[in-house]
Amino acid sequence: MQLQDSVLAHEKWFLQDPSAYTPDWGFATRPVTLAVLALVVAATVAWRAVARRVGTPELTVLRPLGRITPYLPRLLAIHLGVSLLTLAARGYFLAADLELHELPAPALLAVVEGALGVWFITGYRLRPAALALVVVGPVALAATGPVSLLEAADLLGIAGFLAFLPPSGDRHGAVEADPRTLRRALLALRVGVATALVTLAFSEKLANPAMARATLAHYPQLDVFSYVGLHVPADTFILVAGATELLFGLLVLSGAMPQLAMLVAAVPFNATLLIFGAPELLGHLPVYGVFLTLLAYGSDPGTAEEVRWLPRLRRPHAEVPATA
Repeated sequence: MQLQDSVLAHEKWFLQDPSAYTPDWGFATRPVTLAVLALVVAATVAWRAVARRVGTPELTVLRPLGRITPYLPRLLAIHLGVSLLTLAARGYFLAADLELHELPAPALLAVVEGALGVWFITGYRLRPAALALVVVGPVALAATGPVSLLEAADLLGIAGFLAFLPPSGDRHGAVEADPRTLRRALLALRVGVATALVTLAFSEKLANPAMARATLAHYPQLDVFSYVGLHVPADTFILVAGATELLFGLLVLSGAMPQLAMLVAAVPFNATLLIFGAPELLGHLPVYGVFLTLLAYGSDPGTAEEVRWLPRLRRPHAEVPATA
């Protein structure tokens, strides 16, 4: 597990001028990188195949966590609200590396972001707030390019979840969702988080090795190989880190065996707090809520199947010619 400790630390949060590091797709398209990426995809497919043969929940000892599922929309909204409010107060928009002054109408966006944060924390009629974030986020981030939008997709995924399944006005926001609504909400959540993780695997590592090398130079304690007496080239470390982050993103998207997947992914997310402290905590706060959500729904026998639901592509029906 130590090998993964640095995987999900976001380089852009801790470098002075992230824009100085330009993308280099040559690193991502090297034969060795492509081979590793193919292994990651194969591992994800195998993970989902194994999950079909394993009962749900896969870890029965965690079944008691399923008792909190009615309150998860409320808890997730609080995580999102605190994150938005904190980012607005510190002068950032949706991510701790995107400063408000880089966007058009920064003062207005700060007010909107902070107001939405307070709204999510209150838990009152959150569907309009969720839809507003889904609309405002992409419009504002479009000014900085698609990469920033994709990197912030985790917050938009949470907003999508809450648009489908907002907390109720009763019993501390408790919600008993029907299977169809729940699976759609969870799919929106998984797609958002997976999109962010996959994008970051490339934008900060596999397609931007210069940024990853700079981060490793500034924080040599991230080199966990050295702790066991191994001295590997920086590019090897970057490849392993990027591939691991990509794997986590694909596992979240698959939704298969969510208990195991979330417990493993929680290790690097928490371990990096020891190195980066509060900025890492604030940046990952929404993801902690997502992990809890997927873990708890995956621990409830009544909802575990919905966590791994994926829509099936329907084949168009061939038209049968009319007969006389």
